[in-house]
Amino acid sequence: MSTPIHVIGHVNPDTDSIASAMGYAWLLRERDKVNAVAARAGALNPQTSWVLKTLGLEPPLLLTDASPRFESVMQRLDSLPPDAQLGAAWTLASKTGGLAPIVNADGKPYGLINGLSLFKYFTETLGPRPGDTTVREMMSAPCREAADTSVPQYKAGAHIRDSLNRILRDAYDDYWVVDENGLYLGIARQRDLLNPPRLKIILVDHNEPRQALASLEEAELLEILDHHRLGNPHTHTPIRFTVDIVGSTSTLVSEQTAEAGLSMPPALAGALLAGLLADTLILTSPTTTPRDKEAAQRLARWAFVSGGPLKGETIESFGKAVLSAGAGLSNRKAEDVVSTDIKPYEAGGFKFAIAQAEVTDLLQLAEHLAPLTQALDDLRDKRGLDFAMLLVTDVVRGSSRLLLSSNPPPILNDLPYPPLPDGTRDAPGVVSRKKQLLPVVLGLLER
Repeated sequence: MSTPIHVIGHVNPDTDSIASAMGYAWLLRERDKVNAVAARAGALNPQTSWVLKTLGLEPPLLLTDASPRFESVMQRLDSLPPDAQLGAAWTLASKTGGLAPIVNADGKPYGLINGLSLFKYFTETLGPRPGDTTVREMMSAPCREAADTSVPQYKAGAHIRDSLNRILRDAYDDYWVVDENGLYLGIARQRDLLNPPRLKIILVDHNEPRQALASLEEAELLEILDHHRLGNPHTHTPIRFTVDIVGSTSTLVSEQTAEAGLSMPPALAGALLAGLLADTLILTSPTTTPRDKEAAQRLARWAFVSGGPLKGETIESFGKAVLSAGAGLSNRKAEDVVSTDIKPYEAGGFKFAIAQAEVTDLLQLAEHLAPLTQALDDLRDKRGLDFAMLLVTDVVRGSSRLLLSSNPPPILNDLPYPPLPDGTRDAPGVVSRKKQLLPVVLGLLER
């Protein structure tokens, strides 16, 4: 199997981020015959969980950072018990490049036999002047007598970078790799630890490093497929970069699928349609383009088939179900509301974040206003931001209310959204963070 290519969306993923990662990974496997794996950089939100459950799809692999781990360079060599004869270790070492792992019956490492440990054993056995001990007798000794029991152990899931200084100081060429319970998994060689393979990454639905999985700079970035403003990371080599003016990344994936003469399986097409409809508020958002409408029709044709999980649905009925699954404040903690769908930004010397939550009626905001404002303050302080915002959007009436963390910068007083008695700001007709709210905020901060 070739090295996997992880297709992954932004942190705090929404439905479009998850669906486009799954859809693009499928397309790469089908069209390009590569080992593409869909991944996610954070937990699923309620809407996406509902979509995947309804369609019978498994969530993508959770991948929160791109820093290489010990498991990426370990090799599971054969092993011997401590009471095995040294001759068996000699035979094993001749096949493994000079190593014979000695493992206890409980699965935990006992010691490692290598050239240095054998030389030390021979020296101690024979002394400075070899006597009558024969090679056959020495090879009949138990492995425990020649094993180096001081070899360091590292957890398979630990980041290599966190242990590099120790690895460079240690006088070892090989290391144990164990699981969380200390059981033997394999051996890592120093030369591989100093130059580990980089994860191959394709970013979808974002291109700003602040919104990407951690340690992106340690990965090999191959491609970006997105529909947001530019803020892309520095790369050492040219990459394929596609950023287009459409309402969702799912639209771009569906277009490439059609261009390849392929059609998505019904469940996967349904996921992409959900991502498209969620991002465009059922094709009513100002971000919606004619291409999104064409993509929705295409995906509906693939998804609403007889025998599929969405048989009998329409774009309107499915879209309403998707939006309803993610809407509401009553069943969610305030800290979850302000952190589930949030994106960080920097502009004009300010660091800030904008979260968005969807409701079916803005009247429910009143009873949740105090805890939401406190949650915004906590989020601001925890992340070291200058301010934080929450756009609460009524997906039925196409309007929003804007909440700001306490003591916002004075420059935000010029926001074109009238203050209301409860401290929020009225944003009639504003439904898109990307196309409506963010440009206004950036315009104030950068003037």
